[in-house]
Amino acid sequence: MAQTPSTSTDNGIAAADAQVPATPAFSPLYQQIKALILQSLQAGEWKPGEAIPSEMELAARFRVSQGTVRKAIDELSAENLVVRRQGKGTFVATHSEQHVQYRFLKLMPDSGDRDSEGPAQRSVLECKRVRATAEVARSLALRSGDPVVQVRRILSFGSVPTILEDLWLPGNTFKGITADQVAGYQGPTYAMFEVEFGVRMVRAEEKIRAVLPDAQQAVLLKVEQQMPLLSVERVAYTYNDVPMELRRGLYRTDTHHYRNELS
Repeated sequence: MAQTPSTSTDNGIAAADAQVPATPAFSPLYQQIKALILQSLQAGEWKPGEAIPSEMELAARFRVSQGTVRKAIDELSAENLVVRRQGKGTFVATHSEQHVQYRFLKLMPDSGDRDSEGPAQRSVLECKRVRATAEVARSLALRSGDPVVQVRRILSFGSVPTILEDLWLPGNTFKGITADQVAGYQGPTYAMFEVEFGVRMVRAEEKIRAVLPDAQQAVLLKVEQQMPLLSVERVAYTYNDVPMELRRGLYRTDTHHYRNELS
């Protein structure tokens, strides 16, 4: 049965007998269509890397104009949720694609050539199920004491330990994840989350500050305790702003720098 937005025309005027949607009735119609497409993405109707129906098919499904669908897809594309391919259609974005592999990793070598240093070498120090502390639970929208998976790993470039990371993942969603799985996956970690657990990270928020390492952190990163490091705390979200990862990283910046593009 086709999903129908709560409007009778493309100007977003609600029909008197229409069912009230999850999206507010005063939102533009293309935003309502965008919300319906997001619901299908979240439900896994179309998997990462798979084609979604054509604009014409979606227009028929939602009983709106093709232009309305196109505007909704334009926004999804701008948010890196779908990818348009000339002559082929529109596909669900995936972290396996080359142009988005480093979307959430902003650390660049000072040479500016990330390809020359190759992919990071991963060394997983621990991967265990623990109870969420109040702070971790708050970041992941869980209850204190809920199960989470805690991962500690080192990312090295050119055999130089460069990033020390601690990750916390909701235990029920990532049930069964192992250290070998995290260390051995041939591709970005977020791509592994997509393939193995059906979780796609679509956006993230970060807090950045300069810190000094403690004794253990200095040993793991092979630096002096007096050497400033960049502390990056990230919460990554899947569809509909559901938090799926808390990540705290310490970055060496003696040969790398944090690079972000603002627009």
